[in-house]
Amino acid sequence: MKPIKITAKVVPMAKKQVQITTEFIRLDAALKLADAVQTGGHAKIVITEGEIKVNGEICTQRGRKLRKGDTFSFANTVYEIV
Repeated sequence: MKPIKITAKVVPMAKKQVQITTEFIRLDAALKLADAVQTGGHAKIVITEGEIKVNGEICTQRGRKLRKGDTFSFANTVYEIV
């Protein structure tokens, strides 16, 4: 048999900042504020399905409090709370 060559293209993660004026923001609200999702219902779905990472770890808590310096990633984009 002839060997098959498989290649993969690695796409770099985009980086965006989410500015808040309060002490913290809930994860679902941060997704909406960052325009990563269109509705709160969509935010709930992607969070409960484990598609969101907070500070590098999968998070399924939509009420998770994010403070300045925290990051979350979704759809090949990393968002930083500032």
